[in-house]
Amino acid sequence: MPHFIIEYSANLEDRLDFQPLFKAFHEYVVSTGAFPLGGVRSRAIRCDDYRVADGREDFSLLNLTLKIGHGRSMELRQEVAENVFEILCDWMKPITDTSYCQISFELTELHPVLKFNKNNIHALFK
Repeated sequence: MPHFIIEYSANLEDRLDFQPLFKAFHEYVVSTGAFPLGGVRSRAIRCDDYRVADGREDFSLLNLTLKIGHGRSMELRQEVAENVFEILCDWMKPITDTSYCQISFELTELHPVLKFNKNNIHALFK
């Protein structure tokens, strides 16, 4: 953990380069000292079927969900959420300065009993 999951409208495909954003996300969360690098992962999912507002073809959307493991304080979660959203909005500025786009973000904390994972990458970063 954490997982950064982006869903974006297909009409943004040619305008987005996710690798710099993912790098910024990873560097930021690791810098907090609350998240180990070996557990951070990011992915972007293109949505071919979508509708924004009244359906204009030039309207776009991007939604980020950040899933984190249980146990971090509300203060830390709020600080992380605010900083991640700022990183996201700064990265999206070329889009929002020139076109209409809905940007949304939610940080969710996973249930401590109902979340399962197996990760052999952690050992590489010890």
